[in-house]
Amino acid sequence: MDAHTRPVRACHLIHDLGPGGAEHVLVDLASVATGAGLDMSVVSMMPLGDLRYPRMLTAAGVEVRSLDLRAWWDPRGPRRLAGMIGGLSLDVLHSHLKHADVIAGRVSRRVGVPHVSTLHVIEDRATGLALRKRDFAARSRIESAARTIAVSDAVRTWYLATYPERPERVVTIHNGVPEPRRFDDVERSAVRSELGVPPDRVMALMAAVVRAGKGHDVLLRAAEQVPEVVFVIAGDGPEMASVRRLADRLPPGRVVLPGFREDVPRLLAAADLVVHPALFDALPTTLIHAFAAGVPAVASDVGGIPEIVTSGTGVLVAPGDAAALASAIRDLAGDADVRRWMGKAARERYEEEFSGTRWAGRLIDLYRAVSG
Repeated sequence: MDAHTRPVRACHLIHDLGPGGAEHVLVDLASVATGAGLDMSVVSMMPLGDLRYPRMLTAAGVEVRSLDLRAWWDPRGPRRLAGMIGGLSLDVLHSHLKHADVIAGRVSRRVGVPHVSTLHVIEDRATGLALRKRDFAARSRIESAARTIAVSDAVRTWYLATYPERPERVVTIHNGVPEPRRFDDVERSAVRSELGVPPDRVMALMAAVVRAGKGHDVLLRAAEQVPEVVFVIAGDGPEMASVRRLADRLPPGRVVLPGFREDVPRLLAAADLVVHPALFDALPTTLIHAFAAGVPAVASDVGGIPEIVTSGTGVLVAPGDAAALASAIRDLAGDADVRRWMGKAARERYEEEFSGTRWAGRLIDLYRAVSG
């Protein structure tokens, strides 16, 4: 078996495996890795504990290890990682998020393995200590990474405008998601019943970590103007108490807050449309999952979102504009035919650009290019 037919061996280093967008990206990749020819392992800097994602990765056939560090900046990280991967015959060491970038950068040359980093966020709002950490990680990445992957053109543009990196070393590879399971009408009705959504009402779903900048407050202000729609807001996070207060201002049954859910594909199967009113976002995977399920979107025209939601697949509105958001939701909720053909176009967009197999194939091509 030659270098172009054998599986590519890549170890992914990430700060931890708690719930989060970058963390779930690894779970999605694991589900398509073997079929695409990727021999994938994952190292968490922090202890695994009883977290769900390590179990999901293991179930997908991915070996998961931990450096068992006390903190993300624990100085023992490089030594422990070098000892862990030194004899694994890796093709690539792939780091995710700045803490992992620094450790991978220090270890890659020591063990003779090319380093690839993925930028998952646009950190243009960092100040103080966060800014110093961001800049420190960028310097490390520029010195060590054979390639830096931006998850969207928006991320790439920001990064190249902020740091003196050579453009040819920064490439855009959109994340993908695995093919979702198909749900029939009986299952769809059961999910809506479980959520308390009447069968004759339009259901709009938002699934995101409940934190500042995701636009939950904008959505709830818009919801006040669209009484004909039931809004299901799935997720949890530091702003949950504020979201509950805003939701309580609306009549009973208008807003459903099911909390953190791992079964987002089930919720998508029951939804008529997806709403993503973020004030900033690099490439929200929720929208890619929605398109895989054939569900149209109303989303903010910001960051990498327009690289997902293109003409005919949904509606883009200005970030923070509750009135515009309400108008777009109302128009889409009121026309089932438009939702149907937009959903079909969204599914086609997923197949063309965001399928899990296409995504894994692009990563493998990059790994082979940097490993020679």
